[in-house]
Amino acid sequence: MKLRRITVFLIAITICFATAPGRVANAQSDKLYQQMTPAERTAFVSAKARHIAREMSGNDYQFTTAFEATIQKHVDSYVQRIGTGQPGRDTRAMFERGQSSAPTINGIFKKHKISPLIGLYIPAIESAYINIQSPNEAGSLGMFQFTIKTGEQFGLTPTDLLDVDKSADAAARYITRSMKKFKDDPMKEALAILSYNRGGNNVERDLALLVTAENGACSICVLTANSHKLDPTFQNENVYYVPRFFAAAIIGENPQAFGLQTQPLSAFATTRSRLW
Repeated sequence: MKLRRITVFLIAITICFATAPGRVANAQSDKLYQQMTPAERTAFVSAKARHIAREMSGNDYQFTTAFEATIQKHVDSYVQRIGTGQPGRDTRAMFERGQSSAPTINGIFKKHKISPLIGLYIPAIESAYINIQSPNEAGSLGMFQFTIKTGEQFGLTPTDLLDVDKSADAAARYITRSMKKFKDDPMKEALAILSYNRGGNNVERDLALLVTAENGACSICVLTANSHKLDPTFQNENVYYVPRFFAAAIIGENPQAFGLQTQPLSAFATTRSRLW
């Protein structure tokens, strides 16, 4: 009888351990994202987005459910493009390209005491890690897609914009400047990323229009949720920038969860940047 009680006790402990939250999370993490249920995908994106934010800022971002849903839409969009073979759009090929520049970007952003995650995933959404040689309609060049005018502000010539080391260094300086502008906001890193696409003065104006002490816990969420109150450029382009950044970072930092056989881009060893 005593032996039976011990056996029942051990079985109960085993069941409790197997169904503990941590064990469930680990079991889910073994699945590919593409194999998860909708609820598991939502939980995965939420957890990974908050982890990226914490690694990037040292703080816990208070994302809203709606903002995380927007991130997930962009994650799903990237997932749909894995292995398509479309030039410039295949997600697998994009992150394979990112590996070659990751050591340089990591080293330069660390030198400026900024999270390398910011430097790694801005060019993902700007150029898909392609060092674009011809200017687009806005006059942007290179992997970091600086306009010639903005490049001049950081001492870069049009030729310099095609140099990944120099353009990464300029991007780090741009982000540093923007983070100082928004230093009192708990999401200054996200606002600096938005500024890279929209311009710091425009973001500052947007915040003054929409963000208050009551809703300011997630300023980037407020801007995104109220995009219809801002100008057409924000509505048609800028509103997607930060959610897309987080989506790219989630995949790039968790590649094997999406069936990509590589390391996280932040794991690639840094290299000494050139002096100029």
